[in-house]
Amino acid sequence: MVEWVSETTYSKEAIPISFLEAIIEATAWGMEKPKAYGPFHLIFTFVGLAVCVFLAYLLRHTGKRGNRAVLLSVGIFLAVTEIYKQLFYYYYIGDHTYQWWIFPFQLCSVPMYLCLIAPFLKEGKVQSAMYHFMTTFNLLGGLMAFIEPSGIVHEYWTLTLHAFLWHMMLIFVGFYLIASGRGAKILKDYRSSVVMFLVLAAMAFIINLIFWIPSEGSIKMFYVGPAISPLAVFEQIATTCGWYVNTPIYLAAVSLGAYLIFLPVYLWERRKKNVLPKE
Repeated sequence: MVEWVSETTYSKEAIPISFLEAIIEATAWGMEKPKAYGPFHLIFTFVGLAVCVFLAYLLRHTGKRGNRAVLLSVGIFLAVTEIYKQLFYYYYIGDHTYQWWIFPFQLCSVPMYLCLIAPFLKEGKVQSAMYHFMTTFNLLGGLMAFIEPSGIVHEYWTLTLHAFLWHMMLIFVGFYLIASGRGAKILKDYRSSVVMFLVLAAMAFIINLIFWIPSEGSIKMFYVGPAISPLAVFEQIATTCGWYVNTPIYLAAVSLGAYLIFLPVYLWERRKKNVLPKE
């Protein structure tokens, strides 16, 4: 990620420290970045996955009210911790300058909104598409964060814990929705998740355009352009051929990854239908 820093400089001594800033500074506990596949990473990953599977199993029979409570709890947790993260980057890292690259509309940011919105929607295509999206694309994002953890390790305890807990929440929501029968199970469900992904990607592109000038070209929501993607392989494609060539390739690649997440559930559901006795 490329951090954008305004040319305007501030003197911390000249600016009165607000209550929020005081909290941020008091919790800016430094740490050595955890190493990939080191003790911190592995223990958190395996314990977290076990807890996610266990909770998803316990909550597999939730009704409408229970489902609303589960998703709202996750959504509120994500929203509160995201506010902390935004303030941390604004006050402590950015020195009163907004860091556009952390604008909360990346692929892994979307569940914060969906968990707060989906439970209040009427049962139908839109709500189902949100659930299907969270059990494919967001579950993919959560798992990939722990497979390649460079994006979730930081030099501060609170930021590192936020990133680890955030992506583990994505995994929990994905497992929970699958276990409770609300996730993507058939090809039609997967297609609806792709449509949701493309709609959100289009929204991200519009956000990139709107804030392109204020961010001085540093905003990269969903990595769909017009900024060059920082992701391995896709950065090379975007640099060589342009973001407009890279974007459809990237969207197709992510959709393929989501399909691979969806495939085991799809095959399991087909197997259950074949095993169950016909009436």
